[in-house]
Amino acid sequence: MQSTPRVTSDANTAADVHYFIFTYQEKEIKILAAEIDRLKNFGCLEVSPSLEGLRDENAKLKYRLNILQKSLQEERNKSVKSMININSRIQEIFRDAIKAAYPDLENPPLAVTPSQQPKFGDYQCNSAMSITKMLPKTSEQKVSPREIAENISRYIPENEYIEKVEIAGPGFINVHLRKNFVSKQLSSLLVNGVQPPAMENRKKVVVDFSSPNIAKEMHVGHLRSTIIGDSMCRLFEFVGYDVLRLNHLGDWGTQFGMLIAHLQDKFPDFLTVSPPIGDLQAFYKESKRRFDTEEEFKKRAYQCVVLLQSKSPDFIKAWKLICDVSRKEFQKIYDCLDIKLVERGESYYQDKMKDIVQEFEERGFVQMDDGRKIVFVPGGSVPLTIMKSDGGFTYDTSDLAALKQRLFEEKADIIVYVVDSGQVTLQLSCFALGPRILWTALGLKKFKTRSGETVRLIELLEEGLKRSMDKLKDKERDKVLTEEELKAAQTSVAFGCIKYADLSHNRMNDYIFSFDKMLDDRGNTAAYLLYAFTRIRSIARLANIDEEMLQKAARETKILLDHEKEWKLGKCILKFPEILQKILDDLLLHTLCDYLYELATTFTEFYDNCYCVEKDRQTGTIVKVNMWRMLLCEATAAVMAKGFDILGIKPVQKM
Repeated sequence: MQSTPRVTSDANTAADVHYFIFTYQEKEIKILAAEIDRLKNFGCLEVSPSLEGLRDENAKLKYRLNILQKSLQEERNKSVKSMININSRIQEIFRDAIKAAYPDLENPPLAVTPSQQPKFGDYQCNSAMSITKMLPKTSEQKVSPREIAENISRYIPENEYIEKVEIAGPGFINVHLRKNFVSKQLSSLLVNGVQPPAMENRKKVVVDFSSPNIAKEMHVGHLRSTIIGDSMCRLFEFVGYDVLRLNHLGDWGTQFGMLIAHLQDKFPDFLTVSPPIGDLQAFYKESKRRFDTEEEFKKRAYQCVVLLQSKSPDFIKAWKLICDVSRKEFQKIYDCLDIKLVERGESYYQDKMKDIVQEFEERGFVQMDDGRKIVFVPGGSVPLTIMKSDGGFTYDTSDLAALKQRLFEEKADIIVYVVDSGQVTLQLSCFALGPRILWTALGLKKFKTRSGETVRLIELLEEGLKRSMDKLKDKERDKVLTEEELKAAQTSVAFGCIKYADLSHNRMNDYIFSFDKMLDDRGNTAAYLLYAFTRIRSIARLANIDEEMLQKAARETKILLDHEKEWKLGKCILKFPEILQKILDDLLLHTLCDYLYELATTFTEFYDNCYCVEKDRQTGTIVKVNMWRMLLCEATAAVMAKGFDILGIKPVQKM
């Protein structure tokens, strides 16, 4: 199984965004102000048709000027609160420096990455080697990458981010950040909260995920799509996008004919008495067995399909009854995992499918094949069937109708499909007929029972709850936590570990589901991170420092970064916007999991080497609180909490 991304993000850096907005709006303001001055000049009355017209024009221009000035101020206020993507800012500086140093080069390479070792600074620009190959060859001595790096460095202006740059090796430019800048950014984070980096504009995003079938229970195969889709939505929502979370239920089709026919036989009074369908999965299997073995039942099932598609009231009611039973079962899963979705199943697009067929016919795309209406996509060998020989529509028609609705009615800028790789071929074919964005989620290795049945998802979640409680009791947490606290910890660990086990793997790869591994509190697991987060949060509480005291300190106390572990932690905290931008570009959520693990381990190094609270060795009494270090603890916890929120994980105060 593999995932096939089909889009490259066009999002600009936060720095580029603000530069563009400010420059454009400031130019507009100057132009409008000049125009107002011109209109105030009586000399222009000679060429104007009337004084009244000039006054109207003047008023309009003043109104536009006020709107632009207000908008500009709002953007500036927003940018003060937004977390800065430091990597993007450094890139902007080097982009300008390279352009100034080599103005004749077209699209010179820009390579700025975080340094892997402290001795090489905090960031590194590696563009010089590539630029060497782009310079025109002359009879003169060839310019070395090191000379190019030195030339670029001359054009780096004094700025608030960079303390110094050094040339290393063949032409690497090592960048050292200003500690004062990092300290101020950490203080801003604590005062303003963890804010998203500024985006260019507010995009409309449609995310299609989960999408189980009516009359069938959700199984572990639905887990990845549901968890990954929800986390993607949470990320888009955090950065300010308008997100539509769609559940494209399989709630229409020929299978409903056999279900309704079986309903009529088993519960003949279903129109007046609500049928007690306890196990819809068993009900489905019974109807399928009859459909496969009883010819008369099969004929009646087909008749039921026709009556359902013609929207006969009794058959619509039967269909709704079956759908409602499934919805209740699905909702149990969604409530456990805290998933929110807007249901918009295949039935929603039924009235739109006729228009799809008609449009394709009018545009000359349709070919006839044995009574079917088919469409070949550009470069494809397998056609889409948009109408069967009996006049019925297909999944292809439904997918095309859904795509068109999302593009033209929802006016989506981005459409994300989180589907199993088995659906990739169909989705790619549909998207070849229009603008598209496609992401696929891959399967975990599916559990099966001894009878060969795929494990029900609700059973998996219940098993997770049982095992997490066992884990907590093994650690004797039941002896120190109240019953309510223990229950909250059980839920947090169980569902957090299930989600994290999925999200921490590259969605392009399969993974083997293991409760033992995901509940291990060592290594890159949710259990480890949740325990680490709880410990960090407890530091201030045990030192009798409340939220009000921390907020006061955030406004008044400078965060010192003199110790190497303080410096390392401060920089790690501020990497958060870079991580988010990377995920927005490729939608690989395991990057966030890796970052949270890095942050937790970096914090441990800091805490082991830097005393936050100093106590009397004999009495244990607190004698000194190093408040700037307490602020580093708080900043770490704040970023971890937001990371958990994006992943859909709920930490608890005590564990």
